[in-house]
Amino acid sequence: MTTTAVQKEGPAAVAPEPSVGSHVRNYWRRVRGGDMGALPAVAGLIVLCTVFAMMRPSFLSAGNFANLFTQGAAVTLIAMGLVFVLLLGEIDLSAGFASGVCAAVLANVVTVLGYPWYVAVLAAIVTGVVIGTVLGFLVAKIGIPSFVVTLAGFLAFQGIVLMLMKEGTNISVRDETLVAIANRNLSPVLGWALLAVAVAGYAAVQLLRHRNRAARGLLTDPLAVVLARIAALAVILGIAVYVLNLERSRNVLVVSLKGVPIVVPIIAVLLIVWTFVLQRTSYGRHIYAVGGNTEAARRAGINVDRIRISVFVICSSMAAVGGIVAASRANSVDPNTGGSNVLLYAVGAAVIGGTSLFGGKGRVLDAVLGGAVVAVIDNGMGLMGYSAGVKYVVTGVVLLLAASVDAFSRRRSAATGTR
Repeated sequence: MTTTAVQKEGPAAVAPEPSVGSHVRNYWRRVRGGDMGALPAVAGLIVLCTVFAMMRPSFLSAGNFANLFTQGAAVTLIAMGLVFVLLLGEIDLSAGFASGVCAAVLANVVTVLGYPWYVAVLAAIVTGVVIGTVLGFLVAKIGIPSFVVTLAGFLAFQGIVLMLMKEGTNISVRDETLVAIANRNLSPVLGWALLAVAVAGYAAVQLLRHRNRAARGLLTDPLAVVLARIAALAVILGIAVYVLNLERSRNVLVVSLKGVPIVVPIIAVLLIVWTFVLQRTSYGRHIYAVGGNTEAARRAGINVDRIRISVFVICSSMAAVGGIVAASRANSVDPNTGGSNVLLYAVGAAVIGGTSLFGGKGRVLDAVLGGAVVAVIDNGMGLMGYSAGVKYVVTGVVLLLAASVDAFSRRRSAATGTR
């Protein structure tokens, strides 16, 4: 008996690493069971880029490639915030005009009042925090449905933008730092340096995760698959940086246009930060828990009201960042900033990327992938000379397809018992 006891107290057996073949089979089994992840968005992005490249070769030019990033930046940033709200099964219809309000505050502070750019940026983000706190309080504490609260905000914020813009005036944004956000580029050397840091950081995280899980006897992906992910990221980012470092100016003697747009690392940093928050913190796990089953989360001791308020704060804060980028790209703010199709594209980007409208499923990466799809559709159809009406129809069809995939995935998950 003593020998048996000693044997039981020994170290846990290390789980054998699965083969690449079994990993692929397990992945395909999950896909067939409804867990498609980012597969539909990536497949759609590849198809769209292929079609536009065949019909308009200029789509693949370095200049147009850079335009895609700046064109979809504001929508992508707003969509990143909307992911948090959608994870709870809520909605924020005011995010577009909330970004407009924050942009108007930015323009007034830096241009009309003459304060430095960092004061204006801080004022815009604080405005976003206040907006999110009010919306979240009304939803969580008063109990008004988020659809009604944010629809009211959608209407009210239009009026606030008009009042801040003196009933229709245009305020220019001339501060060099603010203008540079969406209109300037990093030097080619800095672009390559950031690429090296990004790939090295991703490789370190992936390899450490693989080693720690293997050491604890937990099931882990095959090392070959981990290395393939790292290599794929390095190749994709390497091609992107190479293309962006090509000269894009039509008259080099007047101005040189090359390098990664400054807004790209801004989006990348926010993507890393919010992904870490959702996947590596207890707060992120609480968001998924509340989105999956609110009552079960409450019984588990999670402060559901605090989670609800906080996601609206994050959403409106990211709307503020999106408003800052929009003001930078236009070099001005007008009563239409944050209006028109901004909200529709932002919600569409989150859903197209793979975030569920029913809550409990989604990642910040979904907003980036969905934002890329929306930007490609808008840009590619513009190059082909289609009208705005056709663009809206195509974007609506893509959004409907994404929602259909989400509904199909939920049905498959329920049928196979994986949800």
